[in-house]
Amino acid sequence: MKRRSFITKSASAGLLVGIPWSKPQDHIPPHNWDGYDFGPPPTIENRMNQGPFSTYGPSATAPGADVVMVTTPAKKPISNYGKGFVTYVCDEVGPPKTKGETLRESIEKLAKFPLGDVLYIRVDWRDIQKEPNKLEFPDHWHLTFEMAKKYGKRVAFRIQLMSPVIEPESMPDFLIGKVPMVKLGTTDEIGIPNKVHYAPRYDHPEFMKAFKKMDDLLSAIYNGHELVEYVDTCMYGFWGEGHSWPFNGNPFPDNHTAEKTFVEIFEYQAANWTKTPLVTNTQPDYNDVGNAEVLDRTIRSFNWLRTDTIFIEPSQIDALSNRPPWIGATIEQGIRTEQENNTSEIEGITRNENIISHIKDVSPNYFSLWNWHNIALGNLLGYYEKHPEPLDELAMVLGYNVRPSWIWHFEKEGYPGLILGLVNDGVCGVPGALYISVLDNDGNLITTGSIDPGYPIPGKVRQASFLLPKGTVWKNLRIKAEIEVKGVRHQIKWACEQKLEEDGTLRLKQNL
Repeated sequence: MKRRSFITKSASAGLLVGIPWSKPQDHIPPHNWDGYDFGPPPTIENRMNQGPFSTYGPSATAPGADVVMVTTPAKKPISNYGKGFVTYVCDEVGPPKTKGETLRESIEKLAKFPLGDVLYIRVDWRDIQKEPNKLEFPDHWHLTFEMAKKYGKRVAFRIQLMSPVIEPESMPDFLIGKVPMVKLGTTDEIGIPNKVHYAPRYDHPEFMKAFKKMDDLLSAIYNGHELVEYVDTCMYGFWGEGHSWPFNGNPFPDNHTAEKTFVEIFEYQAANWTKTPLVTNTQPDYNDVGNAEVLDRTIRSFNWLRTDTIFIEPSQIDALSNRPPWIGATIEQGIRTEQENNTSEIEGITRNENIISHIKDVSPNYFSLWNWHNIALGNLLGYYEKHPEPLDELAMVLGYNVRPSWIWHFEKEGYPGLILGLVNDGVCGVPGALYISVLDNDGNLITTGSIDPGYPIPGKVRQASFLLPKGTVWKNLRIKAEIEVKGVRHQIKWACEQKLEEDGTLRLKQNL
């Protein structure tokens, strides 16, 4: 099953659809992502004054501002919402099947792995729904949520509408015979050997009605759920990745119908998942089903990106590395077991080292801890315990790591003020907007505000100021950080070496 090889090979099998295709008139042409106009960033409340700040003369905006406190980068990884390692609990061939362990034991071991922040499950539609109007989740789904809560992890998931590694189909049995299936053919490149692959007519009324009801039921439970980090966008094709390689074409009467269908599917999901980010694959439109349009709408609706391997087409690397700074991204790439990795060295660099090095280059928020089709903690540990450095080094910079590097105090017209020089020691921007609150010694709110979405970005200092009530003494005040994503705020810990309070706030004190 050579799932990851299609970008380096040409397809040879044709799709058995007898209707000629036509290009949609509103097809989005290829474009560079750097500087592309995706529309405005998310709306924020109480935008903080972000300068310029002058200290001298009658027009000074921060008269006599003096550095009173500094912070330095954290020396250990900081776990926060919107970033981290994603431990795979279930992929397209199912949950772990470790000899001598129960399913509960295997999943609990994965959940306890300290390097992981998020637990990920990928299931087929039929795994969560056996009959209309009702969801029934499998044991590994329930165990994943149970263990996430027990060990302080979060959860992400995908519902596959089509997969080459399942028989008969990903969609539930109650749709078999109601939804027309289009024959794709057979291939030894992916999936179950000798399987005849079919694609459903996603645009058929029975499919659409059932899909929308399923998404209604799913989002009613998990949209805004305290444990859910993100949800993969349901897309066309194998694994829901947006393609049916190695088969050319698509199962629709024309490309316009294909694009219209998946725009409708995306827009329905976007309307349901108002609090939890959807994560859309950056897959190029190999099968002409409107991936570019769906991707564009993903960015404009402040949802996030993903890719399913790191050694991919130039367009995916461009999208990931040049996305707007307020957009999150997750990278899925299986790492090899220690035995496999030992045989992969080229010019002194093993396959796993090569993968991990390139993850940093596209500045993601997340990276997968995953042995493809061979999930087990023992496989992760076999590599990590002998070669901890690559993953440990990535853990220090993965995602965003925000702290107030400089803190200035000033007074203007009798009002004391603070300026924060905010820096980001991670590899990407904040996947939303950073909100900062000033609390008194007892934790009562004095003032709050936001800086521009995505900021601070790595390598730059973003300054922001507060004016405080007259008579406020700055020492022993506490500053609290939150990020807001799709209208929901998540408290985060400052990524500094200086000691934080138990609630994650930073107490101000003279240290310079």
